[in-house]
Amino acid sequence: MSKLTENTHEKRVHLHYLDGLRGLAALYVVFSHLWELQGHNLPGMWLNFSKVFRYGLFSVAIFIVLSGYCLMLPVSRSHTGYISGGLLNYVKRRARRILPPYYSALILSLIVGILITILINLHLLYWNNNIWGHFEHNFSLFDVVCHLFLIHNLIPNDEIYKINGPMWSVATEWQIYFLFPLILLPIWRRLGWFVVISLAFLLGLLPYYLSHGLIGRAHTWYLGLFALGMMAADIGFSQKHYLQKIRKSLPWGLLATIFFGMALLADMSQKFGLEIWVNELCVGLAAACLLVYCTNCIVEEKTPPLVLKILQSPGAIALGTFSYSLYLLHSIVLTVLNQYLHTLQFTPLKREIIFYTTGLSLSLLTAYIFYLIFERPFMSGFLQKRKIKDAIKIDGN
Repeated sequence: MSKLTENTHEKRVHLHYLDGLRGLAALYVVFSHLWELQGHNLPGMWLNFSKVFRYGLFSVAIFIVLSGYCLMLPVSRSHTGYISGGLLNYVKRRARRILPPYYSALILSLIVGILITILINLHLLYWNNNIWGHFEHNFSLFDVVCHLFLIHNLIPNDEIYKINGPMWSVATEWQIYFLFPLILLPIWRRLGWFVVISLAFLLGLLPYYLSHGLIGRAHTWYLGLFALGMMAADIGFSQKHYLQKIRKSLPWGLLATIFFGMALLADMSQKFGLEIWVNELCVGLAAACLLVYCTNCIVEEKTPPLVLKILQSPGAIALGTFSYSLYLLHSIVLTVLNQYLHTLQFTPLKREIIFYTTGLSLSLLTAYIFYLIFERPFMSGFLQKRKIKDAIKIDGN
């Protein structure tokens, strides 16, 4: 038995970097939305520097790869290749982890939206509808119903961004959760990874092209990114000889860098007609390679590279514990704050400095309080069981 296999199955491995990656990705989403909401009458230096935050969708793609990786870990490490506890228990665990914070954030979004509407009608609050935001206080019963059933991402118009914009990706991921045990795993057990990855991207891209791009905002091709995360987990922990050979022979860190560079180039090429799923495919490949690279460094007890040190830093891990809450709530904070700041007599630069600093601080504070009340109670019991049953601890998933 190889050293990697011995370490993997006889010794507890702490993959804290997964929480760090999740936390930093969520933080980047906040900065990305700060950038999207900022004004245009700003110094050129500010505008040029802030463009570094324009890749918010990269973070969402990373979330999906992480999800596939984390859900595949116990499967790849098992001797059966099946989900522990059966399909029903799997759905219950996923629902317990995802839905309580989601519905709590949805109710909070509705309450805030209704209060804003009432205050506007009473002329107690100024609201400029020309200032765009990721939170919408005007919504219909149809919008609410679609969000309740997590199908708002499939509505072929701007309904996907109604109420609380970032929630679209939660709906997409929730739908993928059902395809994971019903389609992806059975095909993996019978036909292997090439067929799984190919079919996942085919199934993900078909709705996009058959609808002529009308449901493109749902990013249905995330099914393929999820499958890439699954494969990364299997490469990292499988006892199959050919996967062990792949794990040991490829330069995973270099591949992650190359694919990330390709993602940046593909993003710039969208103006020339390149489809958005191409650059997100490159992001998914980069993230999958990074996961294999970091896991190898930990399992083989190598000196951690800089990227792993960053992902395993206390601050990044702390962010990861409430990253889901941060993702769910920050758009409400930023949109309301942006509206308020536009009523004050500030210069554009001063307003943006206040917007970035205050918006980030309030988003983190609000998300952490929300996490303590609406997220942690639904994850503590589940995580405790995972700490006992699994050799790999993945906090916050």
